[in-house]
Amino acid sequence: MSTTPTPAGQAKAEPPDRRARRLRATGRRGRAVAVVAVAVAAAGGIAIAATDPFGDRTDGSSIQSTARTGLAQITRGTLSARTQENGTLGYAGSHQVINKASGTVTMLPSVGKVIRQGRPLYKVDGKPVLLLYGTTPVYRALSLGAEGDDVRQLNAALVALGYATSAQIDTSSKYFGWQTYYALKELQDTAGLEESGDLPLGQAVFVPAKEVRVTKTAAVRGGTAAPGAAVLTVSSTERRVTVSLSAGQQSDVAAGDKVTITLPTGKSTPGVVSSVGKVATKSDTTTTVDVQITPSEPADTGTLDQAPVQVSIVSETVKDVLAVPVNALLALSGGGYAVEVVDAAGTHRLVGVKTGLFDDSAGRVEITGAGLGPGQNVVVPGT
Repeated sequence: MSTTPTPAGQAKAEPPDRRARRLRATGRRGRAVAVVAVAVAAAGGIAIAATDPFGDRTDGSSIQSTARTGLAQITRGTLSARTQENGTLGYAGSHQVINKASGTVTMLPSVGKVIRQGRPLYKVDGKPVLLLYGTTPVYRALSLGAEGDDVRQLNAALVALGYATSAQIDTSSKYFGWQTYYALKELQDTAGLEESGDLPLGQAVFVPAKEVRVTKTAAVRGGTAAPGAAVLTVSSTERRVTVSLSAGQQSDVAAGDKVTITLPTGKSTPGVVSSVGKVATKSDTTTTVDVQITPSEPADTGTLDQAPVQVSIVSETVKDVLAVPVNALLALSGGGYAVEVVDAAGTHRLVGVKTGLFDDSAGRVEITGAGLGPGQNVVVPGT
């Protein structure tokens, strides 16, 4: 903002408020002169000339100010409003491991242990029960000539583990052929099992995760391994944040939306909405749906399980709009806002604006006003 110092020997400049009243009394202007208040951001108080804020001319008089100011540009682009929600950071999925073997439990993994496909989950009578990937649970023994979805899962697992190539076994095949037989013998040899080429009931379990993390043990080492009983509860090793979102906001969030996750340490990391629940959960005071969020940088989230986090979710977006930094807004004494535009010649003028969406994460606000366009400079508080 330009200032005009009072030359030495001349009378001191008339205070702006008194001058404004005098102008209104004499009718020298067709409209009332607006006295502009302080900047919204209250960054030390920017002094504004008493002038017509919506005119094209600037008044010659001004107020002296020692407040520092800077310039920022009006931009055109996309803004997003966000809501802050509480979330829980943990691991995706929860699966019970159902035992099918008979005997005594001789080995159980510790809670938190990570187990990969093809490795033992636990042992019965000293014999390992192997983890294999699949969504169809084990319900029968498998041998040469068998057909079904469970055989397809076994074929895919044997190829994934490197005991056969995709040229030797079609991973979509539901048939237990000779290549399945030979590949299974190789797996059994590696695991220290009898190389029968058949898969007895209870020698493996199918879990819908290729790598699992043990979250709970239900059996007891030395206890009886009862067929049909849950032995372990496991999750995947994929990091996941769950937010219980108000059901009224369900339509505002969609899979693919970007979010920001604030960890208990205060560090922020990006994420993406992976799914939005369609079944609401009702409590005494609220109705919510579960929103699942996948961290984009899972390593940044550490290893905390069931940890409270804050999630910033986009609730509204506007595109192709003019925007300025929020602290460029000036509150007018009569209500409303203006921005102080500086042209190429250094002339300052106030332009009344209407505000739209506030993007807190970007620190910018949508504006509309006569004669405003991208690339114009506006005054902001200095640092």
